[in-house]
Amino acid sequence: MMDSFLFVLFAGFLLGIKHAFEPDHIVAVSTIAVRSKNIWKSTLAGIYWGIGHTATLFLFGIFLIVMKQNLSESVALTLEFFVGIMLVYLGLATILRRHGEKERGQNAGSSNKKSVFIGFVHGLAGSAGLVILTMSISKNIWQGAIYILAFGLGTVFGMLFFSVLLSIPVIMSKKRNGINEKIIKITGLISFCFGVYYMYNLGFTEGLFTYWL
Repeated sequence: MMDSFLFVLFAGFLLGIKHAFEPDHIVAVSTIAVRSKNIWKSTLAGIYWGIGHTATLFLFGIFLIVMKQNLSESVALTLEFFVGIMLVYLGLATILRRHGEKERGQNAGSSNKKSVFIGFVHGLAGSAGLVILTMSISKNIWQGAIYILAFGLGTVFGMLFFSVLLSIPVIMSKKRNGINEKIIKITGLISFCFGVYYMYNLGFTEGLFTYWL
């Protein structure tokens, strides 16, 4: 019995890593990581994203499990829509960022808080699916809590790995201001465009706007 649950936890950890590499997560964290001055600060962007993401999944997920409730499709899609809004905002903020800001650098505390907030929003948006999965494989609340933590740890590990990989070309381009600025602007443009597409897909393809009207 214990061996089977340990296998479930390991599977949850691997699913967490896979979850971290979903396009909306990658795009959002990239807008912060590309501004970092070194690999360590870029890595922190991924770690703090994972902390915010895991905290939301755990608190909100456990609440729903205890109440034996799940989010309706309209609420789940609305939370996803907030992710699209956030991506558009992050993209615009990155595109419109003044060149001089690179020299002054971001305040570390502000950057970390932004990463946590991004993870928080993603955690809310992803809680519905995780709660359904957790309830299907867990026999009690304690197993559910441990599974969510294992899943969350996987997302932290996955995003940390991505942040390190992303930081390498960014840091290498620091000595070439033109290239570095283009990387930052392109990242912002990708975030903006993906956010618009994300909201359009949710609204029309997934039918969110029909729930609102």
